[in-house]
Amino acid sequence: MTTAAAAPDPCNNLALRKAARYLGATYDKALAPSGLRATQFSILQKLGAYGEMTIGSLADMIAMDRTTMASNLKPLAREGLVTVEPSAADRRARIVALTPDGLDRMKAALPLWRAVQARFEEKFGQDDALRLRTSLEGVLDTGFEPWAE
Repeated sequence: MTTAAAAPDPCNNLALRKAARYLGATYDKALAPSGLRATQFSILQKLGAYGEMTIGSLADMIAMDRTTMASNLKPLAREGLVTVEPSAADRRARIVALTPDGLDRMKAALPLWRAVQARFEEKFGQDDALRLRTSLEGVLDTGFEPWAE
């Protein structure tokens, strides 16, 4: 896709989005047999690891605005993979929980995710992949507040 002679684009946003679209499409393709897209898999994986939580907490954990998270949850709820219910403690908050079917689907998709993860790390380099993830996590600590109201 890129050549060694080509200078990187000076726009951080464009470079990040190009790589995100490329890698996102790669993960989407790998996960397709499970019926999940990469973002849906990530949502199920987080709920499986951390248990039920508010839409806002889940959105924060995945670095997504609350409205987009709510939109991403709709097809998962329609398929019975998650439940979204008002919180008993705060009726304004909505609690997301993984269903048994959601856990089964996530577990079925896990080998597909592991395979594409290993393939990427083999091609890109395991150490470089770790540095990439670490650098990208650092982007989240730059102090911007893209979803602040």
